[in-house]
Amino acid sequence: MADESNLGPGMSMTGTLLELMGIVVTEAAAERVVATMPVKGNTQPYGLLHGGASCVLAESLGSIGSALHAATHGKVAVGVDINATHHRAVRDGIVTGVATPIYLGRTTTSYEVVITDERDKRVCTARITCQLIQAPPGS
Repeated sequence: MADESNLGPGMSMTGTLLELMGIVVTEAAAERVVATMPVKGNTQPYGLLHGGASCVLAESLGSIGSALHAATHGKVAVGVDINATHHRAVRDGIVTGVATPIYLGRTTTSYEVVITDERDKRVCTARITCQLIQAPPGS
């Protein structure tokens, strides 16, 4: 797991789905979030990377970027929409996700997330939208 000090207030990856899936955040800023994920352990019954695993990676990266942006407005980010197109199958190795903002507003954010394999071939393209809300008390 990457240094969590750059993830923003109240954000920890310990004990989360990211940790369970082996997702490692290597770069985190509102302008760009990068992480890797092993294919092993994240496959469907045919031995291919599970599309849901790609969606978890994409939503996580978009949510981290959104949360970092939201913090500059005294808010938190919650996911409201995600869509993904799976372009090619992956059987092994590591995939890398890179999230870049499409829109960073006061009430919503949208990110494009591109997931590639170790040969830098595009595996999945996703878009995630988050709503920025007031932080719940005690968060």
